[in-house]
Amino acid sequence: MPAYQTEGAAGFDIAAYLKEPFLLKAGARALIPTGLFFEVPGGYEVQIRARSGLAIRSGIGLVNGIGTIDSDYRGEIKIPLINWDSHDFVIHDGDRIAQAVLSHYERADLQLTEELSRTERDDGGFGHTGV
Repeated sequence: MPAYQTEGAAGFDIAAYLKEPFLLKAGARALIPTGLFFEVPGGYEVQIRARSGLAIRSGIGLVNGIGTIDSDYRGEIKIPLINWDSHDFVIHDGDRIAQAVLSHYERADLQLTEELSRTERDDGGFGHTGV
C-alpha cells in the first residue's frame, strides 16, 4: 500500500511489486510493476516522481523525468526507471522506487492566433536576464 512517510510529505511512496529481484543494469531502463491501480478523480492527475535518495545514492531516476497518470487511465501503474550509474542496481519486491503527488489541474482553452500580446521579457530565452 502506498504511504506518506512523514506528516508534511507532499508525495506518497510507491514500491516495486516483483516475484523475484530485478537487475537494472548500468545505463539500462525498465518498466517496473507496482501492482497498483488508481482511480484518479476528474480534474486531477497523479505525478510520478523520482525518489531523491535513490537518485543521489544509486543513480536511479525516471526515464521521462515526471510521469503523469491521467484520470481516465485504469491500467497498472508501472514505473519507468533508468540506471544512470556505472554499477548495476538490484530492485527487490517492496523497495520504494518512486513517489507520487496528487495534483489539481486546469485544462487550457487552446486557440490558434497570428499574434501574441507583448511583455517586458517578450521572447527573451535562457540567460536573457544575465548572471
